[in-house]
Formats: sequence, structure tokens, C-alpha cells
Amino acid sequence: MALSALLCMPAASADELVISAAASLTNAFKAVAQKFESQNPGVHVLLSFGASDVVLQQIINGAPADIFASADQKSMDKAVAAKVVDPASRRDFARNEVVLIVPADSTLGLHSAKDLTKAGVKRVTYGNPASVPVGRYTQAALKRVELWEPLQGKAVLAQNVRQALDYVARDEVDAGFVFATDAAIMPDKVKVLQSLATPEPVLYPIALTVREHRSSHAQAFLKFVLSSEGQAILARYGFRKP
Repeated sequence: MALSALLCMPAASADELVISAAASLTNAFKAVAQKFESQNPGVHVLLSFGASDVVLQQIINGAPADIFASADQKSMDKAVAAKVVDPASRRDFARNEVVLIVPADSTLGLHSAKDLTKAGVKRVTYGNPASVPVGRYTQAALKRVELWEPLQGKAVLAQNVRQALDYVARDEVDAGFVFATDAAIMPDKVKVLQSLATPEPVLYPIALTVREHRSSHAQAFLKFVLSSEGQAILARYGFRKP
């Protein structure tokens, strides 16, 4: 469900469970939700995806979410500070990595992030570090190898990781940084050149929200995500255990 549609929804009914999550979880959480619904007849899981900071802001502004799943610790730290999640319920549930990708038909002869400084490379995309976790991870990784500043003039900021993926897949940029799980959904359109070493591991936290009418099924969904069955579903989409 689109975030804009979610914001217009009335308060969720007793049998509706609303999950607000990072864009990179889109495919995996759809599968998790489908399995959860099959095991809990009558429960309807409503999913909303976007850049973690953007999704969080909607929760802060009153969107009726029952669970928040972020692509980095900073977003969840903000959620805790804003007192919109229960810190006692916070758990890391998945691990990912940042990769450098190029269009599948790229002829620039690129091999690594260092090659992005070449004159032939004009446009490089990644999530906006101000609001998108993959952008923050990318920034930290590139600063570590002194490539952040040299690439600023080529930057094409994306609103979320899926937008960055689309830019590369449509050949609108020369290269981009996304999560490995995102690159994996378009193997015919993008090519992975390199995995980036990030100063902090790419860990995804999840937590119950704090609101008066939180779904009674929220705790069960969180438990399912952390279960061996939930972890197996995430693994099918490229996520590793935290």
C-alpha cells in the first residue's frame, strides 16, 4: 500500500496489522506478511514502505503503524528518542550490505568505486544521506576511502534505495550504490561490481510502536520475523541473520 494511501486510512480495525518499513524490505516483507496471514486467519497485514526516516516521520505525525522496521540504527534511534516505539521490543532482525552497481549494458569498463572518479563517469546515484539509510552507509564507506568529496559533483540523490536502483536499471546514471538485496531483484538490468566495507554493519532493527490502539497481533508478527521460519523467508530475498 502506498504511504499516501496509508495516511488517509481510518484507524486500523482489530484484525488489521500495519507495518511501516524500509523500502529495501518491500519484497521480503510482502512474503513474510503473506505467510503470517496464512497462519493467522482473519488477520490482514497492511504494508507501507519508504525511506526509513520518511516512514518514521509519518509515524511521528500520527500514521497508524503497529510496527516499525528500519534499514539502519540511526532511524530507530530517532524513533526511540521521539518515543514512538517501545525500546524494550527493539531487535536486530536482518543483515545486508552496500554494493556498487552499474547498468547491465555499461561499456565504461568500471570495476570499483575508485573508477567512479574517471572523467567518463558523469552521474552516480545513492540515497540522500539526510533521510535514506543506504545513503548514510554509502557516505561513511566512501569517506573511509577518501572518495566521498571527489564524487560530490556527480551525485544524483535518490529518495529511497529503490529509486536509486531504478535510476541504474533505466540507464539514467552511470553507477549507483544500493543494498545487495535490491540489486538481486534486477539481475538482468544491473551488474554488481563491488561490495563496500562499511564502518558500521548494515543491521536492520524492528520494534513495536507506542500507540493507544496498537494491534494485538503486533507482538506475534515481530516474533514471527525473528523466528526460524521468518528468517528463512528473509534469507530467500538475500538477507542474512544479524
